Amino acid sequence: MSATNYSFAPFRILIAEDEPEIRDYLQFALRRPNLVVDFAEDGEEVINALANGVDMPALLILDVMMPRKDGITTLKEIRCHNASLPIIMLSGIPSATFMVEAMEHGANNFLTKPVSYEELHEAIDLLLPVTRALPSSTRGGFTGKAWSSLTTGNWIRQMEPLLKRLATCDVPILLQGETGVGKEVLARHIHSQSLRAGKIFLKINCAALPPELVESELFGYERGAFTGAFKTTLGKFELANGGTILLDEIGDMDLRLQSKLLQVLQDREFHRIGAKEATQVDVRVIAATHRELEARVEQGEFREDLYYRLNVFNIAIPPLRERVDEIVLLATSFLKKHALADTSAVAIGPALRSALLRHKWPGNIRELENVMRKYLVVRSPEIIIEELHGRIARTASAHHQASSKTTHQTQSRQVADTRSDSLDLFGEQPALRATDRISGALHISGGASQESSDAVNSDLARLDQARKAAEAEVILKALNASQWNRKRSAALLGIDYKALLYKMKKLGIQ
Repeated sequence: MSATNYSFAPFRILIAEDEPEIRDYLQFALRRPNLVVDFAEDGEEVINALANGVDMPALLILDVMMPRKDGITTLKEIRCHNASLPIIMLSGIPSATFMVEAMEHGANNFLTKPVSYEELHEAIDLLLPVTRALPSSTRGGFTGKAWSSLTTGNWIRQMEPLLKRLATCDVPILLQGETGVGKEVLARHIHSQSLRAGKIFLKINCAALPPELVESELFGYERGAFTGAFKTTLGKFELANGGTILLDEIGDMDLRLQSKLLQVLQDREFHRIGAKEATQVDVRVIAATHRELEARVEQGEFREDLYYRLNVFNIAIPPLRERVDEIVLLATSFLKKHALADTSAVAIGPALRSALLRHKWPGNIRELENVMRKYLVVRSPEIIIEELHGRIARTASAHHQASSKTTHQTQSRQVADTRSDSLDLFGEQPALRATDRISGALHISGGASQESSDAVNSDLARLDQARKAAEAEVILKALNASQWNRKRSAALLGIDYKALLYKMKKLGIQ
């Protein structure tokens, strides 16, 4: 039996969505041999379709905001008569209020637009258990069997035993790696293998929301806590109680919020905005970032205590260019995953294979998947090869320009350092003024001998050494006074933290 022929009838999905663009996207995203998709424009059409009893759907997707009868009202009405029909709510507003209301009235899942292809398929597969038995080529995402079938390279094989052990533990995990390398995929895989697998998995992008919204999204707020807080609203931590929360791009979280997150990790409790009493939660935290957190700690942009709390176990996901053995396997899997049932298969020939292996994949797995989706559309390996070669050329050109710019900046800094070496720690210029006076004297005399010039240079050298010695003494006093805490030392000296590090390095203070 071929991969596109099945002995069972396809599942019927009914989607209530009034926006034509979203309908088109969902129609395309759900084109799978085992699915049939029907659409309704509002809740009234859904209720009528269910009442007719003809072609009953196996799963229902409801948009929250619709004309005539909205999604929440439709959900309530359906649950009065049918408690078992799987229902996914879809909303264009990432509102914790909508999510809580939907879950309280019987929704099985709540997705926020724009919903990704993988997230949509994963939600559907969880609610239609039989679809999990389908071949991996027809499934979306990397969880379950698809994880092992799509990522069969050496790195994953070596990591799998460790991931299984981590899944059974509740320790915080820090995932680090370049953008597009698969941090969220790995987090979902760990959750799906854990004891919390039957509970909710929530993701919040710490870089996508402004600081004032991140706190309310994470921890919620009490009624009247601020203007517009008309009722008590739960945050993501409460919604994820018993499950797992992924804090994506944790390296970009506001410093003020980091202390509150630290409290959750330490005490498993927090205060909603405006609340007097603490709220206790049982949530596993997985954090992900493409940044070097140790460097941000050193720069004072990330709390050191929070870093060590999150870094109980650290997984550094290597970029795709270091996992060459996976490139062709992944490319083939993506072709199968996105292929339509009514189109012929496309192959990866020797020329395309060579081009895929030579490319450095700065966008990692996400870039590879997009290239394979384009290949399915254009169906011409020559076009893909030419595009990959163009990307390599553009990358090389960008690196050359960046290197030239860095060289120019370094030379400029060296010139500036030569001019500003006489500046003391507090911005005064005694050495420069002395130089000006000596230079002025030479200019006036006009006929100074070589011996006089050598003497002047010797005086300048001694003056520079004395200045550096005095500067080092002041810095050492500040360091000793603060027990060698460099941030406090910078504050005592009234200079920038990075400026202090630069001065210490230049003066040889270890």
